[in-house]
Amino acid sequence: MKKILILGGSGFIGNCLYKELYPYFDLFGSYYSSMRFSKQQNFFHYNLEEDNILSIIKEVKPQLIISCLRGSFEAQVSCHQQLVDYIKNFNCRLMYFSSANVFDAFEHYPSYEFDKTLSESTYGQYQIKIENSLLKLPPSKYVIGRLPMVFGTNAPRTKEIEAKVKSGIPIEVFPNTIINVTSDRKLSQQIHFIINQKLTGVYHLGSSDLITHFDFIKRVINRRKLDGAVYKQIYTTNQMRYLVALPKNNKLPSHLNVSYESILEDLYLP
Repeated sequence: MKKILILGGSGFIGNCLYKELYPYFDLFGSYYSSMRFSKQQNFFHYNLEEDNILSIIKEVKPQLIISCLRGSFEAQVSCHQQLVDYIKNFNCRLMYFSSANVFDAFEHYPSYEFDKTLSESTYGQYQIKIENSLLKLPPSKYVIGRLPMVFGTNAPRTKEIEAKVKSGIPIEVFPNTIINVTSDRKLSQQIHFIINQKLTGVYHLGSSDLITHFDFIKRVINRRKLDGAVYKQIYTTNQMRYLVALPKNNKLPSHLNVSYESILEDLYLP
């Protein structure tokens, strides 16, 4: 059975992946602050800024490392460089979750897998730096999954929206920013397929259809049956702005295609 190590396995996306993959693989994870994982034998405590990731990797000896790490940008860049150096010399692959922000300097059209990356944000710039380190590996050694906004019943974004509505705090929305989206559940199914099929390369894992940020947030609020939402509309430009990464070359099968309506269906009330 293949050994997989999920770095950040206690987080929102990492833990959803863990639950999806656990019945099928020899699975390990890392946690930082969520102590409920401390008693699980296959979870390792890992402090991104203080610990050496290689100590965990040498103990687990995974064939696939999935990085869902969050934290200091500089520490993430350093950690991923260690991972790349390790993977060069061992029978192991690395899956890294990047985002559509690696294209946030291109506002007038969607971006595809092999388009040039360029970002004006610190967040996008550090992701480009990590992506570039992976792209120096042989193609069989890495998967880069570029994600849009990720929603879900228990997603931090969903909880934040609910808390603001209930407290009467305005929700920042962008009426002229066009996005695509995904959910934790849909993403986990896509990743499971990529692993099973031993796929490699760059994948854009968002919905195939587009919607404005404002319209989608309104639909989320309606889906969650929340009343009294207050919106703060923000316009960063007078033109419609795209923050969208769409698949063109590396498409998944049709049953794994995602629409924003199917993402809304995942936001069921608990």
